[in-house]
Amino acid sequence: MASKGIKHNIIFADFPLASFASLRFKGFLFVAASAFVVISQIAAHAAEVRTLTLDQALEIADSRNRDIQKAKEFFRQVEGKYVEERSAALPQFTVTGQVARQQDKSQGVIAGGLIPTLEDTRSIEIGLSQAVFTWGKVGAAIRAAEKGFRTADERLRISRQDTRRDVAVAFYDILLAKEQFAIARQNLDQKERHLDEAQRRYAAGVATDYDTLAASVSVENARPEVIRTENLIRQAKDRLRFLLAVEVDVDVAGSLEAVMKPVPSYDETLTVARKHRPELEELRQRKEISVELVKIANAEDKPRLDIKGGYGWRQLDVGDAHGNGQAWSAGIFLTFPFFDGMKTRGKVAQAESDRRSIEIDEKKLSDSISLETRDAINTVKEAGEIVRALSGTVNQAERLLAMAEKGFELGVKIRLEVEDAELNLLQARGNLTRARRDYLVAQVNLDRVMGVLGEGKSVN
Repeated sequence: MASKGIKHNIIFADFPLASFASLRFKGFLFVAASAFVVISQIAAHAAEVRTLTLDQALEIADSRNRDIQKAKEFFRQVEGKYVEERSAALPQFTVTGQVARQQDKSQGVIAGGLIPTLEDTRSIEIGLSQAVFTWGKVGAAIRAAEKGFRTADERLRISRQDTRRDVAVAFYDILLAKEQFAIARQNLDQKERHLDEAQRRYAAGVATDYDTLAASVSVENARPEVIRTENLIRQAKDRLRFLLAVEVDVDVAGSLEAVMKPVPSYDETLTVARKHRPELEELRQRKEISVELVKIANAEDKPRLDIKGGYGWRQLDVGDAHGNGQAWSAGIFLTFPFFDGMKTRGKVAQAESDRRSIEIDEKKLSDSISLETRDAINTVKEAGEIVRALSGTVNQAERLLAMAEKGFELGVKIRLEVEDAELNLLQARGNLTRARRDYLVAQVNLDRVMGVLGEGKSVN
């Protein structure tokens, strides 16, 4: 009995060990499979990230941006309007068919039953209508539709230039955020090195708790900036992806280094802007269209001539009588609505008011462009001067920090002087990076103000 009990205990003891080994092996397989899935997802996500240069981003935006696509659709709408207006000058053909039965018993009563009261009619006819004279209405409508094409072209230019500006700004914002993140990361790494140095000095007995605590606080204060700048990178990338209308994540490859260009004079810039701004050109075309619309409205109560005709076959059954054969008609018709209750006069007044409103908008936009031109030139000058002023500051700040750190190691500098040098270097790098970004954006905005962004036109 004892031996059986021992054997039973052994079996009972061995079973959990085997089960546990099996569970460990299954757990290992599960963890390995999960890790493989995670790694595969990370690799797939990394493969979906598309790195773009500025030229590539602008090329994608030109074909996929929603505003540009909408402007292209407006061009197609204008094309349809032109076809619609041109049709008024072309002959109109219609096919008319008829199968009808009518009965009028009053005729039988009047004629004593001699006239049949039931009548069946069947006919088919091709009709022609051609406008001959419309008091200039048709011609004005066609000319207005033709000018609509140029309006659509200018609207497409507006969308393309605005999109190019927005894409360029988003591109430079990503580069700026990356630079700011790198600066924040370097600042954190540097403060972590200071903490390590303070801890070593404390272990060696040449530093106090205050030194290590101050270094630790500096490290923790530097972390939020790293988090903020990393989030700025994500936001800027999402903004660029929105402008490009793409589903995959995007990244950029480029630099904020800029070639300093001479700033054009105000008069030269304004002359180019008034010549090439698509908004001004669109208003000019709309003003010409409004002139044609006044002519169209003025022709509403004027006489017009039309040629109308028809040719076909007709069958008529009246009582016991039957007849069928060819039928045709032709004539010149005059229409003269000499009094329409002052409706035409009201339309003319509205059209003339629209024309004057467009002229006012043109003058207002011209004044606004003058102000935009001054602001754009001043912004470029300001950004360029800041870049020049800060170009040598970073090198000086780096030398100052190196000297402060070396002096602190030798005991001739205090931590406050090192922190001041670090702060100066951080500010110098950040200011220079932002100044370069601002200069590039100012150049892009100046080209947009002149109306030549992406069109390869110079000030001259």
